[in-house]
Amino acid sequence: MWNWLKNLFSRKKEYKEYDEAAAEAWYDEKSRLMEAILGKEHDMVMHAMIPYALGGALDLYYFPNGIEGVAVATKELSEGPGEGSTNDWFDCYELAMFTKEELSLEDAHHEETGFGAIHTNINAILNCIARYSEQARLNPGETCEFPEDMDTVGGKCLIFDGYGAFDNADRQPFGILAVIEVFRPEMEFARENGGHQLIERLKAAGHYPYSDLDREPVV
Repeated sequence: MWNWLKNLFSRKKEYKEYDEAAAEAWYDEKSRLMEAILGKEHDMVMHAMIPYALGGALDLYYFPNGIEGVAVATKELSEGPGEGSTNDWFDCYELAMFTKEELSLEDAHHEETGFGAIHTNINAILNCIARYSEQARLNPGETCEFPEDMDTVGGKCLIFDGYGAFDNADRQPFGILAVIEVFRPEMEFARENGGHQLIERLKAAGHYPYSDLDREPVV
């Protein structure tokens, strides 16, 4: 799996300028790696009216064939091998958020439905975190909170994790950074005791890696 990536990494300086063939090859390989982690991808994509690269919103990709529910993921953060959002675990990565709600794209814009409500929330959070990740190193175990005065996401609390990653003793060329919404007391617990302590509690309670908050806090 990784030999193909290593070959691309060795050539990455050759296409600083846009190379359509290399971009398509990377997209195909990245998609394959994401399916290996998240399960088979759904054939529908939620395309943004204005492309993310031009300042618009993210396209959203859906993976309903892995764990219970669905993963909603990005594919526009890692522009090529080793290019784009990076952190201490991954040379480049994409984001994913998870819900236990069953995928229902016809309800995605209907906030009165269960899937529509969580989809609106995930969409807003991913778009904010994607832009933030261009400037900041977002590492597994770290937390984030949005200012109270922000639209839609104001006051929300998050923790990050390397979803499906190996032990971080070895840096990986590509990975999935899970973005998990948590309760404020959970975020405060993570800041006092370490993010991985909270992640272990979420796993033990069956709430990992989901952002559904129709549950009791684990602390």
